[in-house]
Amino acid sequence: MKVEMQLGEEKLSIETGKVAKQADGAAWVQYGGTVVLVTVVADKRESNLDFFPLTVDYRERAYAAGKIPNVYGRREPRPGMRERLIARLADHCIRPLFPKDFKPEVQILATVLSSDQVHPADVPALIGTSAALSISDIPFNGPVGAVTVGKLDGRLVINPTYEELEASELELFVSGNTSAVMSVEGGADELPEDEIIDAIVFAHEQIKEIIKLQEGLVALCGRPPREYQTKEIDAELNAQVRNLATEKIRASIGMTNKQDREAYLEQVQEEVLSEILDENEEPDSAVSQNAISVLSEIEKEEMRRSILDEGKRADGRGTKEIRQIAGEISLLPRVHGSSLFTRGQTQALCVVTLGTSGDADVERGLIGEISRPFFLHYNFPPFSTGEVKRMMGPGRREMGHGALAQRALEPVIPSKEEFAYTVRVVADILESNASSSMATVCGATLALMDAGVPIKKPVAGVGVGLIKEGDQEIILTDMLGAEDFLGDMDFKVAGTMGGVTAVQMDIKIDGVTPELMRKAIHQAREARVIVLDKMGEVIAEPREELSPYAPRIYYLQISPAKIKDLIGPRGKVIQGIQEETGVTINVEDDGKVEVASTSAEAAKKAEERILAVTAVPEIGKEYAGKVIRTTSFGAFVEILPGQDGLIHISQMGDGYVRQVEDVMNVGDEVAVSVLTIDEQGRVDLRMANDGPSAESSPPDRSAPRGRRGGQRDSRNNRNGRNENPRESQRRGPPRIPKGRV
Repeated sequence: MKVEMQLGEEKLSIETGKVAKQADGAAWVQYGGTVVLVTVVADKRESNLDFFPLTVDYRERAYAAGKIPNVYGRREPRPGMRERLIARLADHCIRPLFPKDFKPEVQILATVLSSDQVHPADVPALIGTSAALSISDIPFNGPVGAVTVGKLDGRLVINPTYEELEASELELFVSGNTSAVMSVEGGADELPEDEIIDAIVFAHEQIKEIIKLQEGLVALCGRPPREYQTKEIDAELNAQVRNLATEKIRASIGMTNKQDREAYLEQVQEEVLSEILDENEEPDSAVSQNAISVLSEIEKEEMRRSILDEGKRADGRGTKEIRQIAGEISLLPRVHGSSLFTRGQTQALCVVTLGTSGDADVERGLIGEISRPFFLHYNFPPFSTGEVKRMMGPGRREMGHGALAQRALEPVIPSKEEFAYTVRVVADILESNASSSMATVCGATLALMDAGVPIKKPVAGVGVGLIKEGDQEIILTDMLGAEDFLGDMDFKVAGTMGGVTAVQMDIKIDGVTPELMRKAIHQAREARVIVLDKMGEVIAEPREELSPYAPRIYYLQISPAKIKDLIGPRGKVIQGIQEETGVTINVEDDGKVEVASTSAEAAKKAEERILAVTAVPEIGKEYAGKVIRTTSFGAFVEILPGQDGLIHISQMGDGYVRQVEDVMNVGDEVAVSVLTIDEQGRVDLRMANDGPSAESSPPDRSAPRGRRGGQRDSRNNRNGRNENPRESQRRGPPRIPKGRV
């Protein structure tokens, strides 16, 4: 069964029933020449976990773009950053749409089978996920749809191509259901808040049509949802816990310190459990777990009640009040730039490192390699929340937060022409109580200015939340962790004084309206302006000078034909220069050579070595050369590394020279000047100062060498073998003419 529609400039089709028929649901989605297969399977057994065990994976097959993986073994490597971020996007959209008491393990796998390298696969992957779930028997409050919105030449575009995204002022990935928007993620080039909301509304209109398409597929082959066990807490236990704990939990509202509040709530939990559990009952018994669930529900209710009825938040702040902000720069003496940004109990240490073009981050994917001269890495160690956890590589959360902060800063980073360095920012979260990604944006901005990176404008970020009960809606500025966990929305907005550079919105309810989003994004702007003013008190603009420990970059231009000489066999020449001088050298295809060093003296020495290796002879210029071979008609003199020229015997003095050895021998150092360079790059020399003037006629290359100056024809020796001096000396085809430095 197959359904299709026009979406943007391409046709979108969804097909099922042909492949992966043993999965609970499978959707074959095609958009242009891009094909994604999405499968969903739910375990038949219920889990005993206290969370919904949903796994969403997105994988790209190299064959989709007609490629073989360029790794050992030639199998696809583990998912890259882009794959993991797209999986995270899909997870954020669909997770709130499963029943809260549905706990079987669910696995969703989206596989890119074909890529036209024109249309990204993220939108088909999300649409396929929704379609596969909707036609399966897995309980799911869908379908949902998704599109990407760009802005080109002042007009909004649905699902822009890779090429269009490069020129777009906007890139927003928007998902939603028929009635409301579910999630938003993307960036903009300092666009006004209202334009961001208008783009989301524009996207939602297209999403409604995608949902209609899926509903048509469900009508053809959808299955009724399976039955599952719902867990109900005994009414008597519920009442007992509430009588014991409600007033005590209510007393935690207003505690400003996260650790104090958590310790207090843990004490309340221990007291309640000691009252309701029998002496012989296990701590992890069903009664105990149900009691803890009731306590969590009371905490959520009391926090929300306090905000809705009294306007008082968990830490005592008002709904629009920002936590205390502090900033510091240059706290690490040997790095290129550093900052410490603190907002309440969220703290980010940000460090900037400047490097050469060879240090750029290279992203490999179906569309090839993309070099990024600016990139940001985000780390979230367990001590930041007072926990003990195993240290592993970055997960989806770390990658997602880092990507959001990087996207927020990219519009203000100078171009490679304006600032020649590769810029790496590392954010280490030292303390966390929500909005650590937005603290990263603020801290990274301070560190970039401390490093002397000429960013166009400072960028700050703030997270806003939502508490919604019926018609009551309260937007919270600068959320706490508890408000994020127990609230209904997490809306992060970053930008400059001029406009928005990045947004990310996740919700835990069925959706939010455009009016609510418009109110939230403007409330976030009010807070962002305050934060930017506070940051300006720490450092107002980028430093004029770089750190003395940062490399200085110098550029040379050599002939592209000389690149191989600079590199040398197996890189020996360029590696030798780097080892000898301690500099870093990068060579571009057009002959542009980048030399980086913290020492001007070392850079100058490396520059001299590079010029010596790559120099080409110049007519009229004098050189100190070494005789490397003599013949009856002249001598070959090496004037540059790997470059020789011929001094004909007629150019060795003012008078008659009987034989070359009367004037010079192999190994002699002689001063010569260049007379001519022919179209094949062959160089004719004369003796400097002693020989004919530079204005004298050079030897005639059209005549045999041996007939110049009364010498015999040397093209044929007495053995009858060809002995053209150039060909004999080179033993190969004539050299290609060289360019100039």
